[in-house]
Amino acid sequence: MKKNIQILLVGIFGLGILIWLGITFYLAYKPKPQILQGQIGAREYSVSSKLAGRIDQVFVKKGDKVKKGDLIYTIKSPELEAKLTQAEAGYEAAKAVSDETQKGARVETIVSARDLWESSKAMADLAEKTYKRIQGLYDNGVASLQRRDEAYAAYKSAKYNESTAYQQYKIALDGASAETKKAAAEKERAAEGQVNEVKAYIKDVEAYSPIDGEVSNILLYSGELSPSGFPVVLVVDIKDAWLKLSIPESYLENFQVGQKFQGYIPALGKNVNFKVNYVSVMGDFATWKATSSTESYDMKSFEIEAKPIGEIEGLRVGMSVVVKLEEK
Repeated sequence: MKKNIQILLVGIFGLGILIWLGITFYLAYKPKPQILQGQIGAREYSVSSKLAGRIDQVFVKKGDKVKKGDLIYTIKSPELEAKLTQAEAGYEAAKAVSDETQKGARVETIVSARDLWESSKAMADLAEKTYKRIQGLYDNGVASLQRRDEAYAAYKSAKYNESTAYQQYKIALDGASAETKKAAAEKERAAEGQVNEVKAYIKDVEAYSPIDGEVSNILLYSGELSPSGFPVVLVVDIKDAWLKLSIPESYLENFQVGQKFQGYIPALGKNVNFKVNYVSVMGDFATWKATSSTESYDMKSFEIEAKPIGEIEGLRVGMSVVVKLEEK
């Protein structure tokens, strides 16, 4: 009886060894899931100015939370202030010329021209009467032909002077021509446009945040010279974050636009659900691997971008995300 028990124990022990060996070989040769690692990116905005100048003051520091419309930095530009003074002076001069053109000649000029015309008209009337008297004398044989011609010439000259004086009076009364008035008005508008242009640049001495976000970097500080359009301060919108990940070609069917998957963020110690919103149209050989000799192509990888589903507390740009792929 005792011998039977020993044989049974040996059999059980042997079976256990066989089971252990089977499990060990199974686990050793079982296909292991492939691990992919990506990282979090986010939309970054540059706060810049179209105005070149020296940075006057920066009101933020790295890590500050800012709201859309917050003042980020200011630029000091004495040259721009001088240009504004010059533009305003040019506008005032053009406006004065335009006003004078639209109003016409001064009252004194009009009165003087009218008096000159009336004087010329009186002289023309007198010359006409003189000519008619001498013409009558000539018809009666009292005055000579020479005297009659001289009176006629004096009469015609007086009429011409009257006409010239009247035209001068009309010019003074009517003012400048329509074309001259239009040209003066357009010059005034052009000068006003120059003033508005300089004022628009002056508004850009203050740079504001375009979004709600966090200051990620400051490239220039007070006293440094900023070129036009240079990104002085960078602001990150962490709410507009995404995961960038390279997917092997054989798994791409599981990561099409709109599909969801889960990734683990070690820095936060939790799993997060993502939704694919972009798949690269071109494959990349940077992470390719050769297939077996029986296959007819080499494996490529495709870059995808996926948005986190819901807001993730504590998420930062550059955090690693681990995604497990079951081996096919």
